[in-house]
Amino acid sequence: MIPPEEQARANLYGLLARLLYAPPDAALLKALSSETVEGDLGPSWREIANAAASADPEALREEYETAFIGTGKAPVTLYTTAYSIRYSNEVPLAELRGALARLGLARRGDAREPEDHIAALCDVMRHLIATHKNLDEQRGFFSRWIHPTADPLCGAIERSDKTSFYKHVARFAREFCTLEHMAFEML
Repeated sequence: MIPPEEQARANLYGLLARLLYAPPDAALLKALSSETVEGDLGPSWREIANAAASADPEALREEYETAFIGTGKAPVTLYTTAYSIRYSNEVPLAELRGALARLGLARRGDAREPEDHIAALCDVMRHLIATHKNLDEQRGFFSRWIHPTADPLCGAIERSDKTSFYKHVARFAREFCTLEHMAFEML
């Protein structure tokens, strides 16, 4: 058993992973619209809940595919290395694979997405929390792989004319990552 606050963190990472990997179905939209979150995340959560209450799963599938998959190059990429490469000789994907290997993790053989998909990174954080990895390991992974790309990625989603529901998801994700960063800074 993990403490309730750690379970809540793991659940939020899991939810972000699910929402960023694929559009929500009717059951997830119903669950989103009926849940409440208190505290600093409450206002941005209420935006998601309100949007989920009136959302059509088919319209969200279309939004997701148009914004994040597209034909040719997607208008918004969910691959975080696109937001972190500063120099042409950087190879962050190789570095990420090494970091995952040190944690005993690797991409499944049948996985279609590279490891730098934001949903995969959120799922790694969920796993680190749920398996009681120490806070230094969590902080290290978050600080290197999620925090530097969260703001530019969420900004791209919010600025996109192809997103509506996902603007709310991006605001929530940005606020959650900001809180995580502040909490890790206090350690």
